[in-house]
Amino acid sequence: MAIEMMLSEEMVSIEANLKQFLLVLSVSLSVATLPHIFGWFRRIPYTLLLVIVGLGLALLDVRLVNLSPGLILAIFLPPLLFEAAWNLHWKELKQNLLPVCLYATLGVVISVAGVVLGLNQFTNLSLTTALLLGASLSATDPVSVIALFRELGVGARLSTLMEGESLFNDGMAVVAFGFLLSLSLGTVDPSLQAVTIELVRVVGVGLAVGGLLGFGISYLTQRFDLPLVEQSLTLVSAYAAYLIAEDLGGSGVISTVIAGLVLGNFGSRIGMNPRTRLIVTEFWAFLAFFVNSIVFLLIGTQVRFSSLQDNLPIIAITVLSMILVRALSIYGLSALNNLGNPAPVPIADQTILWWGGLRGSVAIALALSVPDELPGRDTLIATVFGVVLFTLLVQGLTIKPLLQKLGLLGDGSQQAYQEAVARLSAMKRVLSYLEQVDQRPGLDPEFSRYQTTLVKGEIERIQTEIDRLQDEYPNLRTTITDQLKQELLTVEANTYAEFVQTGWLNQQLAPFLEAVEDKA
Repeated sequence: MAIEMMLSEEMVSIEANLKQFLLVLSVSLSVATLPHIFGWFRRIPYTLLLVIVGLGLALLDVRLVNLSPGLILAIFLPPLLFEAAWNLHWKELKQNLLPVCLYATLGVVISVAGVVLGLNQFTNLSLTTALLLGASLSATDPVSVIALFRELGVGARLSTLMEGESLFNDGMAVVAFGFLLSLSLGTVDPSLQAVTIELVRVVGVGLAVGGLLGFGISYLTQRFDLPLVEQSLTLVSAYAAYLIAEDLGGSGVISTVIAGLVLGNFGSRIGMNPRTRLIVTEFWAFLAFFVNSIVFLLIGTQVRFSSLQDNLPIIAITVLSMILVRALSIYGLSALNNLGNPAPVPIADQTILWWGGLRGSVAIALALSVPDELPGRDTLIATVFGVVLFTLLVQGLTIKPLLQKLGLLGDGSQQAYQEAVARLSAMKRVLSYLEQVDQRPGLDPEFSRYQTTLVKGEIERIQTEIDRLQDEYPNLRTTITDQLKQELLTVEANTYAEFVQTGWLNQQLAPFLEAVEDKA
């Protein structure tokens, strides 16, 4: 009887949690449809729209679910990190590795120090609370900005700088926060030697676990061509990289990022055919949309307006300190990077990197993970929520006008060109098919001639449009060349992968064209 009662209670709990989850999902998907029903909402990035709706629910005191740090860090964070790393091209990252590393390492140190200095000068917060506040807010989370970049056609380099910094910056921020929290609780040796050893261990374990999993699964997928299995393996690798690294005392964030980079740039090339690669990419796009929909809505619903009001002066000082120190970090480190660098970061890009450094789910998860017994916890959480809301609603909503003012919005030529090429290819295939069925019994010759004339006219029109685009936008020729290079690399890599899968080769051959391009 007791067992039956326990099972009944467990079923009721599961059912209640499922209802809450379905409620959150229903609200999120309803918000996703708003821009397609009301055109005005298209001016607001989707993730920011979710936060605004969440704030409205919080104002009505509607709380969907409790947002625990474990929920964000262990369940929501790995897929978001992995998806971003999967889509980050190593070639572009390698070309911008110096500024990305400067922003993600020294930038974190400058951010923490600047915020702590501001709080120490103008508030009565304890040094412990100020340090934890600075560390949690050093983690940038520009998900909405990146989504806006893709929508508006912003240059690939700016997107790479923004996303590359965020990925590695999150890892360093989590490491810094963990060390400062342990220091506050008295569970770590504060000596320089101990700190250095701990940092090397945490980062090293993260790099090792992520690299081993990424390369291991990459070579495993060479042996078979099963899209659903390969898709499932990428999902397993995202969570396994995070959980294993954390269990071994390393950084789960760094581990997941490295696994995503390896699988996205190496594993997908040597172990997946183009169709499988497309399936996996679409799966991760869906998963990122799904997780973001939940996270950003829940961020809005968790706000306690009374707590924000009580801590408004501290929030204002923190926001001001953070913006100023972010400017110092980005402009100062960019100047250091540009010394003798053949590919300097332009001042316009620096400005977007400065203003687009939003804070989000990682900062909130870190703040919520502070133990209850630590003094100043409530103030820390309220301040982090206030700062996150400011960056999302003020900086996030003004990034598009800033892009327009700086002339960094895409002119639409590349998208128009790609659509024209796609239509041209389609019409040529239709014409080829018409020529094959021209003598089909029972087919009216007049209808066939009419269709052929119609398609030929469209081909001429599209070709004229392509010529016009190439004349008006000479930079398209560089884009065309780069696209062809990538297609040739893909053809070569896929051929080697097919030979490995059929057993003709025992291992993947080093791509010849890639080696030639690297030397060039």
